[in-house]
Amino acid sequence: MEENLKSVMSSSFKIREATPGDATAMAALHVITFNETHGPGPSFEVRKWQWEKAFQDDDNECFCFVVQDKNGNLVGFAKGQRYNHSDIPGFSGELNKIYLLRKYHKLGIGRQLICKVAHEFAKRGISSMLLFGDANNPSNGFYEKMGAEKLFAKNGEFHGGYGWKDLQKLLTTC
Repeated sequence: MEENLKSVMSSSFKIREATPGDATAMAALHVITFNETHGPGPSFEVRKWQWEKAFQDDDNECFCFVVQDKNGNLVGFAKGQRYNHSDIPGFSGELNKIYLLRKYHKLGIGRQLICKVAHEFAKRGISSMLLFGDANNPSNGFYEKMGAEKLFAKNGEFHGGYGWKDLQKLLTTC
C-alpha cells in the first residue's frame, strides 16, 4: 500500500532537464532547500548568479534536472558533472547537488532524481558517481539505501562522501 501511495504521489511530478529560463526559480528553490538541510546559507542573489553562470558555461561538462509539481512549480533539482580530481580516484561523475523540498521527501522523487542523473551519466560514458554531503545529514541513509558506499578519508574519518563505483549496478535498481 505504501509503495502504491509513493507511486501515485511521485507520478504527480515531472522530471525534466533544466533550462536557462529556470535560473530564477532554481535560485529561490536552492535557498529554501539548502536552508532546510543545512541552515542559513547563501542569499537568493548569490544563488541566482551561480545558476545563471552555470547555464552560460555551456561546456557540456554538467547537466541539471528539475522536478516540477502538477502546477509547474519547481520542488527539487539535481546537478551532475564530470569528476576528474585525483583526491578520490575511481570516480568519473559527481552528483554535485541534489535538493528536494522537505515536504516531498519519502515519496520516491529523490530516487527518481538519482536514477535520472545515473542514466545521464551512463549516456555520457561515465560509469561511476560520487557525491559530497554533510556527514551529519539525516538523509544520508537514503544514499546508502540507493546502494552508495561511504567514502572515508585516509585517516578513516567520514566527512559525508558517498560513491557508486558501478553505475550499472545502480541502474538495475532504477
